[in-house]
Amino acid sequence: MVKATKAGKLPLVYAHRGASADRPEHTMDAYKEGLRQKADGFECDVRLTKDKVIILWHDATMDRTAGATGDIANLSFNEIRDRYPKVATLDELLEFVILNKKGLLIETKHPVPTTRAIEKAVAEKLRERKGAIDKAGIDISMMSFSWSAVESFKRTSPLFNTVMLLDSKSSRIMRRFSSAPTWGPGIEELKKNPDLMPTARSRGKKVFVWTVNERADVAFCARVGVDVVITNKPALAREALGYS
Repeated sequence: MVKATKAGKLPLVYAHRGASADRPEHTMDAYKEGLRQKADGFECDVRLTKDKVIILWHDATMDRTAGATGDIANLSFNEIRDRYPKVATLDELLEFVILNKKGLLIETKHPVPTTRAIEKAVAEKLRERKGAIDKAGIDISMMSFSWSAVESFKRTSPLFNTVMLLDSKSSRIMRRFSSAPTWGPGIEELKKNPDLMPTARSRGKKVFVWTVNERADVAFCARVGVDVVITNKPALAREALGYS
């Protein structure tokens, strides 16, 4: 159990694709289970269907998640739903987080054939719900591994936070050139780069870390002062942090 951190507070716990260790990822069942496990917020990946519906989906194809064939960008929402009835939309998840007053991280996937269309669609959706989001008092962030996607969204939607996701290949250059106020390293990237946290703090950056599923890694994140841990196992993370 973690008692104290360098930052003087414990990280928030966000459910990665919902409580995806216990329910099918990106389904409303997974997000409801994350709520039951007392997650502080949720993470999702989004893609555009052929008819421009924003769905919660990680891969470019249906194969792994649904056991069906087809590219998401080439299928309509109804075609996807016929093959995978549990598919959820960003509209549904936004309604859920607003109702339950939970934060949300929205990751746009790249490369995609529609280039910046997904960021534009997400920005429009968030602007439509801005009043309800503000009334609920929740934080919503857009994030991506694509530097240009983050910069484009940040310019057009400055009222919402942006997160520059970092992997082992891009970490140093993205830390140098991204203007996003939040960095999002993977847990292994954070562990092998002891300079990352002090550099982030010196530049006024927050740090959201993915995907933190081991108790020891949750405790490590707390010790170095991470702001948000993103996990498939929110109940385990909360227990490791000593939350009730």
